Formats: sequence, C-alpha cells, structure tokens
Amino acid sequence: MIRIDGSKGEGGGQVLRTSLALSLVTGTPFQMVNIRAGRSKPGLLRQHLTAVKAAEAVGEAEVTGAELHSKELTFRPRTVKPGDYHFAVGTAGSATLVLQTVLPALLSASGPSTLVLEGGTHNPAAPPFDFLAKSYLPLVRRMGPEVEAALERPGFFPAGGGKFSVSVLPAPLKPLHLPERGQVVRRQATAMIAQVPYDVAKRELEAVGRKLGWYPDERRVEELKRSVGPGNVVSLEVESEHVTEVFTAFGERGVRAEDVAESAAEEARVYLESGVPVGEHLCDQLMLLLALARGGSFRTLPLDGHARTQIETFVHFLDVKVEVEQLSTHAFEVRVD
Repeated sequence: MIRIDGSKGEGGGQVLRTSLALSLVTGTPFQMVNIRAGRSKPGLLRQHLTAVKAAEAVGEAEVTGAELHSKELTFRPRTVKPGDYHFAVGTAGSATLVLQTVLPALLSASGPSTLVLEGGTHNPAAPPFDFLAKSYLPLVRRMGPEVEAALERPGFFPAGGGKFSVSVLPAPLKPLHLPERGQVVRRQATAMIAQVPYDVAKRELEAVGRKLGWYPDERRVEELKRSVGPGNVVSLEVESEHVTEVFTAFGERGVRAEDVAESAAEEARVYLESGVPVGEHLCDQLMLLLALARGGSFRTLPLDGHARTQIETFVHFLDVKVEVEQLSTHAFEVRVD
C-alpha cells in the first residue's frame, strides 16, 4: 500500500487523478491523505468524487473515503474492465478531467470501450474539449491506440450540462519523440458564444488580430445553440507539421472581452516565439503518456507546478526516469527512459 501526501506539489486535484490513473494501469493500491490541501476548499469536490467513482468502476476497485469533502482515500484496484460507461459530474465540474483519469487504463485494456461524460466541457481550470480533441488525442493516436471524441453539447460554468462521447480501441503505447513542431500550417482563432451578445465575440477577435496579427480569414465566430447556460470561450489553434496546440481563455462577468482575448493571445505568442512543439498545458499530460510507453522525449516551455507534480507522482508507481534539461531561457527538453 503506497501512502501519498496530497498536499505535496501543486496541492490540488492532479496528484489524485494521476495516482488513480497509475494505480489502475499498474494494479498498485494506494492511500492518499491531505487531498487537495492546497486549495481554498480542500477535500473531494464533485468532479474529483466523480473521477474516483469512474476509476472504481473501470478498475472494479475497493474504495474507502469516496465521499464529498473527504480528505483521505484508499484505493485498491482489481482489474481494468473495458466496456460502455456513463459518468456524470452533476455540476459544471470538468468532465474532461474525469476522462483523463480513466483513459490511460482503457488505452491498454483487453477490449474496446465507449464512454459518455456529462458536466463541464469548457472550464477555466481544466483542459477544454477543443484541446482534448485537437491537441491531446491526435498524439494518443500517434502512439498506437485509436481514440475519438465527439461533442454533443457544450457545458460552461456555472450551469454545466455539457456532454461528449469517446470511443477507445486499445493498443500498446509506443514511445513518441517531438523535438520540433515544424512549420506552422494553419492558424485559427474562434470566439465561441452561447447566450452571449455577438458583439462580445467580434471584439475578442479584433483584439486577437491586433495582438497576433492574424488575418480576418483566420478568425471566426461560433454560436453554440445547445448550451444549457451562457458561456464564452476564445480558442486559438496553432497547427504545425508535427503537433497542434490550442490556447483558450474564458469570458466571465465583469471582464472586458478584449482582456479575455489578449490573455489567450499572450499565451499563444509566448509559445510561437519559443519555437518549442509542446505548450505548458500539454506538457504534463504528454509526460504521463510517455511514462506509460516507457520512453520518449519532447521540447517544451519552462515546466509549471503541474508538470513537476507529475514527475513526483510517477516515482510511486512506475520504474521510469524523467530528465529535464534546460536548453535556453524558454526551451526545456523532457526525456523519459
């Protein structure tokens, strides 16, 4: 039984989700204390509890402490069971993070799986569905498994109500090397609005044009008709020869449309000027895939707390070595052996 202190590293939900994912893959039980101790509302919130319940179902696990606001959890997986699953957060909590908790295990399961997930699909503190579909899953497919995702209905904070489906055809994960991104072949700025005035999207796209110099035909408005509640997202997609990155910012009451857009544009600018293929948010998720593949490398921006937490969590479950080398002020190389 591995004992993990959830207050270490970034002190949030990531160490829990990564521990659940690696416990399922390796069959290693663990006990976690001080869950989300670094957050203003510590313990399991609804989305974290849904992730635990999802891992319990996929791993036919024995679990204690799986209740709202619990700060301790014991998780004993039995075997990874492929199948048809339906997981609903019940709030605007991130459904994409629930998926990322169980997907690593299903990638190497004994048969195919389908999942339907409900909750938040576009959350400020989580990977939005667009990032999942356009940036993350294409790399999963390059490593062997076939995974497809389809958005049925977007879900924004605070209403939630989003829904998407995922199909998984497992295969052994192969190492992946991403030393460069190659030439940029397409740029697309999208201002998504649901029950929000069109003028908001127009102002956001104009701000992106001023900040990044992207042309009018590289900017578009997408009106979402099936959203349960209002929402606004600026999504900047940079498709290169070897990788696609997606940068997002979320509109919120009291924040100028121009400020929302400039936040996403600044993140994209830093990425484009760095020359690296992997952005800050893709880094920690790709690192997990390479650890499961027992090899690979990529170049990225300076590692944030989430990426450092991933490395610290790996050592509990996997016999892998992660090396991080600084190549320049804005470029680092991550190698997994």
